[in-house]
Amino acid sequence: MKSLCLVTVGVLAMTLLIASISLLVAHVFQTVVDLQVKQGTVLKNGTETFEAWEDPPPPVYMQFYFFNVTNPLEVLQGATPLVEEIGPYTYREYRPRVHVQFLDNGTKVSALNPKTYVFEPEKSVGDPEVDLIRTINIPAVTAMEWTRSTPLQFATEVLLLLYQESLFTVRSVHELLWGYRDRLLATIHVLHPEIDPVFGLFSKMNGSDDGEYVFLSGETNYLNFSRIVEWKGKESLSWWTTEACNMINGTDGTSFHPLISKDENIYIFSSDFCRSLFLVYDSSGAVAGVPTFRFVPSPMVFANTSVNPANAGFCVPAGNCPGTGVLNVSVCRQGAPIFLSAPHFYQADPKFIEDIEGMHPRKEYHETFLDINPLTGLVLQAAKRMQVNVHVRKLPEFFETGNIRTLIFPVMYINESVLIDEASASKLRHVLLEASVVTGIPFVIMALGIVFGIVFTVLVCRSQRIREESTEEERSPLIRTS
Repeated sequence: MKSLCLVTVGVLAMTLLIASISLLVAHVFQTVVDLQVKQGTVLKNGTETFEAWEDPPPPVYMQFYFFNVTNPLEVLQGATPLVEEIGPYTYREYRPRVHVQFLDNGTKVSALNPKTYVFEPEKSVGDPEVDLIRTINIPAVTAMEWTRSTPLQFATEVLLLLYQESLFTVRSVHELLWGYRDRLLATIHVLHPEIDPVFGLFSKMNGSDDGEYVFLSGETNYLNFSRIVEWKGKESLSWWTTEACNMINGTDGTSFHPLISKDENIYIFSSDFCRSLFLVYDSSGAVAGVPTFRFVPSPMVFANTSVNPANAGFCVPAGNCPGTGVLNVSVCRQGAPIFLSAPHFYQADPKFIEDIEGMHPRKEYHETFLDINPLTGLVLQAAKRMQVNVHVRKLPEFFETGNIRTLIFPVMYINESVLIDEASASKLRHVLLEASVVTGIPFVIMALGIVFGIVFTVLVCRSQRIREESTEEERSPLIRTS
């Protein structure tokens, strides 16, 4: 009977160890978890995934920082501009998806994404309707660039003198953001109705959308979850000079496919940047107790063409490349000489930083990043940081430009950030705990195998000792003499 128990324990220990190793090698339970995640990550009406995609629960905040010019007269004489950062002016951003329609048997979803901004005084440095900023007069600069060397050049100069416009203007934060009626643009509007008489960096963007998107639902392939296939009825852009640069790649940056690895590139299409871009793995961490991978824009995205020749398609006109870290988006901004960069020219060519006194780029404050849970693809924390600059130069045709140097002049930058709320984080932690329990089953089986193995070893040793004692007893004489 003892031998039978011993054999049973030994066989059980060996079976459990072999089974656990086989399960680990075959990734059986990990495959089960992955399959469940893939099946659950689909845009399907009535699911939690769809509801979170349609109206994301975590609060989004938009912070605006402005660069106030403190030496405008000296700048017109050729001196280095001195700017002072003022901000943040913080707004709560509401961005639900509306007019959602399922297309092609549920494989595609179309939607509009209007954004509404509500001022948050307790998170701001002042009142945007009161605080004044001295900055580049973008309407005037744009009009001068439009009309130089054209029959309208003289008329523009007359209007600039009539309205007493100069290269710099003083406006309230509210006006610069949400718009004001510009007299110069209003006059041009009479001749060119397509020119909006109201100018603002975010004019007509509060309470409005940037066009209809068509997304893939992930029904046929989890890797296509929420990937954009159309924007404003088109499958590609038309601003840039190469097919690759005009491609619409990736998601809108709010959601991603599950099972993300460190080796892959994360693609995003941003209408603010007028292009697609990609992010690469930077580091691992945790947000609200949930493991994350941090992805940041690749240095190749805004690299000079000598480093990344593929970026030549973003040089408009062809061959006119501004340099590393800066993107000319005038082609998608009605010809206004607008250039985008990271705040304070972070990771840009040092010449842009040296040209403006007051630039202090720092990774922790000025880098765009995404913290994504690799299992679910959910964004736990993110910050999109973008600086708006104006290309200014001396135009001999217009005395308003004085002797100003050719500059990429910073106007303001944004920090659009999101952090997962505690209710959503708690749900996610519960889901990850369940996944950990399932994927941990082979280790439990292995532990049981080891325990039974130890028991088997103890029983074998004990049985051997008893046998030796019994043998010694049998060898001793039946009658002992003293």
